[in-house]
Amino acid sequence: MSLHVETQGAGRDLVLLHGWGLHSGVWAEVLPALRSRYRLHAIDLPGHGYSAAVEARSFDEAVDTLAPLVPEGAVVCGWSLGGLFAQRLAHRHPTRVSRLALIATTPCFERKPGWTYGITSATLDGFANALAADPEVMLKRFVALNAMHGPHGRETVRAFTARLKERGHPSEAGLAAGLRWLREADLRDGTATLRLPTVVMHGGRDMLAPVTAARWLSANLPGSHLIEIPEAAHMPFFSHRDRFVEALGGLVA
Repeated sequence: MSLHVETQGAGRDLVLLHGWGLHSGVWAEVLPALRSRYRLHAIDLPGHGYSAAVEARSFDEAVDTLAPLVPEGAVVCGWSLGGLFAQRLAHRHPTRVSRLALIATTPCFERKPGWTYGITSATLDGFANALAADPEVMLKRFVALNAMHGPHGRETVRAFTARLKERGHPSEAGLAAGLRWLREADLRDGTATLRLPTVVMHGGRDMLAPVTAARWLSANLPGSHLIEIPEAAHMPFFSHRDRFVEALGGLVA
C-alpha cells in the first residue's frame, strides 16, 4: 500500500509534509495562493490521514517510503514532524531535494545532554500516556498546544480540530510511531552537510519546538535564511499565511 498524495497546480514541484497527528489537509488555507505558482504534492505521512494503513518500522523506512512520491529536484516544505522528514529525505535521497523550507521544526525535538533546545522527555512521556488513555482527547489537546500563545488562537484551534475529522483519525500505531520518531530522531550531525538553499521559519511563541532550535538550525545549515516571527506559535503557515507564501517565493527565486 502506498502513501496518499494529492497533486494540483502547475510550475515547479513543491512537496508539502505535515506534522504529527494531522494530515495534508493542514495546508488548505495556503493552497489557493500556491497552486498558481507550483505543482503541489501534498502527502499524508505513514499512519496519518488517508495513509493511516501504511506502517513503517523505523523513521528511515518511513522516509524511504515517502521518497518515490517526491519528484527529482523538488522544493520540499516540512512542518514540525514533516520538517524532520524533509531533512532526512535530503540526506538519504539528495537528488529528490533541491531546496528546503523548514517550518516550526528542528533537527532534534527531544532535549538531550548538550542540547537544550528541545522539549523534555517528561513532556513526550505525557503525550504517550495521554495517547494510550484516549487518542481523541489527546489529539484535541495537542492541536490546542500548537496554537497556544499565537495570534487567532481560537480560530486556529477550531479550524484544526475540525480538520482532524476530515480524513478519519490517524492509526494508533501511526501516532505511536510518530512520537517515537520525534523522540529518537537526531539529525544534528548531518546539518552542516545539507548545502541547499533553505528557509527556516519559526514562531517566537512556539511551545513545541523552541525558537532557539531554529536559530541553531539556521546558523549551522549553510545557505539558510531564518525568518523569525515573534508573535507566531507552532503554525506560522496558518497564522501568517502571506509571510509563508512570500518566504517560499523568495526561496525559489
